[in-house]
Amino acid sequence: MRQRFRRSLVLAMLASCAAAQAADWSDTAVGYRYGSQFHEPFNANDIKKNILFLSHASGYQYGTNFLNVDLLMSDAKDPSGPGSSNGAHEAYAVYRHFLDFGKVSGRDFKFGPVRGLGLTAGLDWNTKTDAGYNSKKRLLVLGPTLQFDVPGFLNVSLLQMWESNAPYNGFSRASTPRYHYQPHPMLNLAWNLPIAGLPLSFEGYANFIAAKGRNEFGVDTVRETNIDMQLMLDAGSFWDRPKTFKLGLEYQYWKNKFGNNAAGPAGPGAFAKTPMIRAEFHF
Repeated sequence: MRQRFRRSLVLAMLASCAAAQAADWSDTAVGYRYGSQFHEPFNANDIKKNILFLSHASGYQYGTNFLNVDLLMSDAKDPSGPGSSNGAHEAYAVYRHFLDFGKVSGRDFKFGPVRGLGLTAGLDWNTKTDAGYNSKKRLLVLGPTLQFDVPGFLNVSLLQMWESNAPYNGFSRASTPRYHYQPHPMLNLAWNLPIAGLPLSFEGYANFIAAKGRNEFGVDTVRETNIDMQLMLDAGSFWDRPKTFKLGLEYQYWKNKFGNNAAGPAGPGAFAKTPMIRAEFHF
């Protein structure tokens, strides 16, 4: 039953991608961000990372699509293998589709501060080459979303998560068969809010994730908090090309990263407080 559900969810998301080809609007960006205080569980070092990313958002007759792909390149404090002087490389992709109940049904779902209601489905996918874990995360999400009536947007979703991983330990050369964590919920906020008519915006997301049972090594996981927020300047507006080039500062607060207890064996590497610089070009 679980496998059939997952296949159905993936097929639904592929269908939504096809529908997005007839987009009413779209925004694609390529960008770069950098920070020197990234952390990884079981690694107490401050890690420098250069991150290239591609993001795409679009709207069509019945909802919206969002895709982001990060290429994360660490310094040698997060090595690519045991004894390596080269840093780890990681690719991380996120896709979300929002199906707007109001647009599908032709009804008005406004109430109080809420202007819309719908269903969000999506997936996360990653692959990382590093010394200790070599993550191969696969994640599906599904749940209701409220759209709040604010300038810009503020969406709040309660998502059920189905996550698995199949790590490989470079030190012991042990490969773990794909392991499925317990299904668990996440409260997700996503926002992009203009600031007082200025060429500034406050953007980001916040994930509050419940514990997901025991991990593949039999250790209990814990609740996880991941907040990533940016203050962005619309620099393109200064030469009559608004919303084309943005510069800003970013900050990520990530406690109990990947469900690892920062107060346990994973240590301070499971708790990152990372300032970054960020630049993005939109087309």
